[in-house]
Order: sequence, then C-alpha cells, then structure tokens
Amino acid sequence: MRELPTPPGAAALSELIKKRLAEATASKGTRETVTVEWNQQPLHVEVIDLPLSRLYFNPATHRIRAQRSHDPQRDRALHEDPYSTQSQDYLKFLLQAEPKNPSRRDPDFENLKESLQGFGQTDPGLVTHEGILVNGNTRAAALRELGRQSMRVGILPESFTWTDINAIELSLQLRDDHRREYSYINRMLAMEEQAGLGKDKQAIAKEFRVRKETVEQERWILSTIREQIKRSQGPRGAVLTLIDFEDHQEKLKELHRAYEKLRAVDQEQADVFKELRLAAITLGFAKTDVRHIEDGAFQDTYLRKELPEVFFAATADEDAVTVPGLGVSIPGDTDVLASARKIHDEVLQAKAEAKDLSGVPDDDRKHAGEKFQQVWKAFDGALDKAGRSARLRKRKQLAPARLADACADIDQCVVDLVQARASRALDEEAFDDAVVNLRESLRKLAHQAGRGIRNPGSGVSWLLEAASMEDIS
Repeated sequence: MRELPTPPGAAALSELIKKRLAEATASKGTRETVTVEWNQQPLHVEVIDLPLSRLYFNPATHRIRAQRSHDPQRDRALHEDPYSTQSQDYLKFLLQAEPKNPSRRDPDFENLKESLQGFGQTDPGLVTHEGILVNGNTRAAALRELGRQSMRVGILPESFTWTDINAIELSLQLRDDHRREYSYINRMLAMEEQAGLGKDKQAIAKEFRVRKETVEQERWILSTIREQIKRSQGPRGAVLTLIDFEDHQEKLKELHRAYEKLRAVDQEQADVFKELRLAAITLGFAKTDVRHIEDGAFQDTYLRKELPEVFFAATADEDAVTVPGLGVSIPGDTDVLASARKIHDEVLQAKAEAKDLSGVPDDDRKHAGEKFQQVWKAFDGALDKAGRSARLRKRKQLAPARLADACADIDQCVVDLVQARASRALDEEAFDDAVVNLRESLRKLAHQAGRGIRNPGSGVSWLLEAASMEDIS
C-alpha cells in the first residue's frame, strides 16, 4: 500500500479539527456521530462542519482507479503531486464523469446535485485529520459546484494509516445501503488490492459478499484484460486502457465460464476460442453475437472465408519453448492458434491507434480505423453465418428435444401413478381423459413422421405401426 504524502496546510487544518471537536464535546446540544466498520468492529466518530476549500479529494479512492488512465499525462502528474491544483481538478473531473466513458458527464452526478440542491446534505462524509476525503468525494465535488462553503464530515482517528483509510472506504462501499456502486473494473482492482495485502480468496469473498468462485473468476478476467492492454501496444506506442473494457462485464464472465469448460476437454481449442471471442468483444459485438463463437472451429469454418489471408499467421511458432530455470521444453503455437493470436493482436493494436488523438499521426490513425472496420465486417459476416447455422441446428434438434422432455414427463407420471394407486388417491376418470389426449397426440405425431421421414428407424417404425393398428381397430 503506497503511503501518500501529507497535503499542504495539513497541520493548520488538524488544529482546526481538534478545536471544533473540543467545541462539540463541550456543547450541551445533541452531538452528531457516524458509525463505520473498522477491523470488524463498529467505530463511532464525531461529525463537524469543515470548509470545503480546505478539503482534498482522495488520490487513492477506488471509485475512479481505472478512470485515471483516461488522460495518461494528467494521471502521471496526479501520481507525482496528488494535491496540486491540476491533480485535484483532474480528480474532480473524473468524479463527475461517466465511468464507461469519462469524456461524458455522468447523469448520476447530475442527479446527486439535484438531490443536494433540493434536500441538502443528508449523510456526512468522512475525512482524515489532514483533510483528505475518505468518503463523500463525489458529494464534495457536487457541493462545490453548487457554491456551498462547508461540508459535514466525520473525523477519523488521527493515528489512521493509508491501509486503514483504504479499509474504511472499502467497507463503506460494500454496505448494502450504498447508493453508487464501484464500476466493474474498479471493483476488480479493489479485490486485487486486497489480495496484495495478503488476504486469501475466502477472506476477499467474505469482504465483498460474493462466492469464492466469483473472486477467482474476476481475478482471471482482470489478468486477461491486463494481457490485452499489453498486447495492444504497437510500434507507435498507442495502447488501450482499463476503461476500454468497462462495458464488457457480462461478455467476459461468459467467456471465462465457456473457456474453463472447453479447456477441460481440449486446451488448444480453448485457447483459440479465447483469442477469437476476445477479438469479437474488442470489436464491440453484442453478447448475443459473440456467443456464436462456440469453439476454435469458428476460425476455419466461418472467419477464413471472410477475412483476407494477410490477417492469418503465415507459419506457426512450432519451435519448442524452453521454460527458464526448469530446462523443460514445451511445444510452440500451432497454425490455428498462431493465426487466432495474430488476428486478435491486429484488432487490439488497430483499436488502440484509431482512438489515440495525440501520439499517432493522422494518416496512421486513419489506416488503423480502416483496418479495424475491415476486420469488423469480416467478423460480422462470419458471425451471421455462424448464427444461421446455429439456428438451423436448433430447429433440427427442437422436435427430438421436446419428445425427450415428454418422455421424462411420462416417466414421472409412472411414479406419480404408482404412488396415487398405493394411497387410493387416483382420479381414474381424469387419468383416462389424459390417456385419450395422449393417444390423439401420438396419432398426430405419427402422421407427420410418416410424411417427412423416408427411411424410418426402429422408433419411428414402431410409432407408425402403433398408429396404423389403432386406426384398424
């Protein structure tokens, strides 16, 4: 955990805080307190009014951890001097911005402003003795825009370290009554931070009120996102950021579940599937579309017919790779996997360059955008064909599947019949009516089966024979 420096004017503000706390203690009126959870115990802290102009936005807040990469230059300045006017203005900008697209103002921030304008500050924030906001950063930004001069805040103990501060912020965010959740990426970053503090998966799951399997899944997803960011950096230095993956939560969760199932059967097919699914996600296809990439066969069956050959790897990396320190060699990538990686890398780097407005020349950015669109059109055509094929397979399997469900119902009916007869609770007339309906349904089924199947198997032959005997009788 990085220990941030003390902000300017911290000593003077600390004296003001102590003075006002003493005045609140000496007052005969009702004292306001706020309760927070610390070390799994309730901590009651005094609430006082402090000037907004002397409070600092928290540079380490989890709420905008991923969004800081929106402007790398300002993020570097924030890291170097978190309390400068420039850095605090950047934090204020991010607190007002939409998590998925910081270029846009967040409607939730506007709603918060309206609430504060109409009803005032109903809940106090939390600050350290140095004036760093631990809870209430977004409210402070809104109150400043409304022209308010002060803010009600609870004062944390003077001895609190940055580890304590982060633990308090996290516990407040994970309460059931919180109003604005962390964005998906920031939640995963918070989990990663807790793991870095030495907590095991079970402890993290308990803290975040999720299952251990969810923690494992989200750690895998964050690792996968970081790998994509690394691979997105091309020769011109453009790179994707965490924010670029903020909107893909459900698609990435489905990817993980499908990948784990496929990996248990065929590791290489799972890796090819993962590369192609991630490429489609990066291209921006909807969840219902990327589901048509069901395995690694999508590449040769559908995509190769749509995408120019230049996008496929000319040769595989078949040379054995030696594991450092172990002296063990493992096979390199096959043709199919090497091609899938190449396609995915092309998509990642084209997207990074197409959205870079500072470091990539206009002609190169235009070329990257054209390449991105070319691959998008190829995937669109391939996904359309895969979707039509999937719908055809579903129609072919629909009738057998319904009949299998009917068999299961009849098997259950046998059990129910035995139990009803044993307890002498069988409604024989109702049962007879149901059997008559079954006979009529089987006649209809036999009629259609006899028309559409030229060479019936043993099952259909039995059905046709039974129906014809019924007609004779």
